[in-house]
Amino acid sequence: MKSYQVAEFNAPLKEVEQETPQPTGTQVLIKVKAAGVCHSDLHIWEGGYDLGHGRKPLSLKDRGVSLPRTMGHETVGEIVAFGPDVTAADKGDLKVGDVALVYPWLGCGKCPTCVGGDENMCAIKPNSLGVYCDGGYADHMTVPNPKYLLNLKGLDPVTAAPYACSGVTTYSALKKVEFAFNSPIVIFGAGGLGLMALSLLKAMGGKGAIVVDIDARKREAAEAAGALATVDGKAPDALEQLAKKAGEPIRAVIDLVGNAQTTQLGFDCLTKGGKLVIVGLFGGGATFALPLIPIKAITIQGSYVGNLRETKELLELVRNKMIAPIPVTRMPLAKANEALADLQKGKLVGRAVLTP
Repeated sequence: MKSYQVAEFNAPLKEVEQETPQPTGTQVLIKVKAAGVCHSDLHIWEGGYDLGHGRKPLSLKDRGVSLPRTMGHETVGEIVAFGPDVTAADKGDLKVGDVALVYPWLGCGKCPTCVGGDENMCAIKPNSLGVYCDGGYADHMTVPNPKYLLNLKGLDPVTAAPYACSGVTTYSALKKVEFAFNSPIVIFGAGGLGLMALSLLKAMGGKGAIVVDIDARKREAAEAAGALATVDGKAPDALEQLAKKAGEPIRAVIDLVGNAQTTQLGFDCLTKGGKLVIVGLFGGGATFALPLIPIKAITIQGSYVGNLRETKELLELVRNKMIAPIPVTRMPLAKANEALADLQKGKLVGRAVLTP
C-alpha cells in the first residue's frame, strides 16, 4: 500500500510504500476511495495550536500525537475484508464490496464517556483515526470495528467524505443553537464547514444565517449556498452591518474560525441571553471583557466534532432532505502536499478531497 505521512512537523509529507495490512481481531480493511483534507490536518502537520497571550503553543506531541503519522479523518472506503473476530451481528448491513464512511473520532471505548456514546470526548485515551492512529491519506486503511463504518448506500464517496468531520462538526454545533432557529444566526467562516453549515441549517428548519468572512470569494460562495447575507469581517463597521442585516436581536453565533478577532465580533454582536459556540481552532487568546459575560448572560460553549450517533443522524438527514454537497476539488493522492499548501494559503473554496 502507498501512503503519505507526516514524518516531521512542518516538513513535506513523505511517500511511503509498505505491505498492505491484513485485518486482525475485529478490524476491517478498506480500500480508500476518498479522503478529505481538513484544516485540522494543518494543525497536525504544523504540530500544535496557538494559545495566544504569549503562552507556549499547545504541542500535539505532548498530547500523544506521535510520528510518523498518516493523516486523514474524512475517509470513505470500499470494504475489502473483515477480521476473523467480526461476527454477522457486528457486520449488520455491511458486506465486502460496500462503500462506507469511516467515523474517526474514537476514544478508549471503556470509560463512562465512551460507553455513553461520546467517544469524541474521551479524556482517557483518544484514538482518533488520522490523528492518533493512521488515517486516510493512503490507498488502504484499517478500521478497528465495523460499527465505525456507515454504509453510504449510493451517496457519492467524494462528496460524502467531508461528512466525517466538517459535516458532523457543523451538525453538532447547529444542534447547540436550535433554540435560535426562528431568527437569523451568524456563522463565521465560509470555508468547507461554513458552506456545510448553510446546507444543514436549511435542512434542519432554521431561518438562515448571515456569514462573516474576510475573503470575497468565500463570501460569494456563501451567498450562492443560500446565506441570508454576508459581511466582511475586516470592515470597520462589521458590527453595525451584522445588526442591520439581521434586522432583529442576534441570539446565536457559530464561530468556525476561532481567532481573537472572530470571537470578539461574535461576542459583541450577541443580544442578552445569546450563545457563542466556538468550533474553529485558528488560535489566539480571548479578548472580550469578562464582566460582560454575566451582564449579557451570554453562554460560551466549545464544540468538538460530533459523536457516532450524530454522524448517523447526519447521513439520514442528507438522504431524506436530498442535501446538496459542498463544492469539492478532487485531487489525486500524490498531490496531498499540494492540497495542504493550497489550504494553508486559503486558495480552496469548499473541500479538497484526495482520490487514491
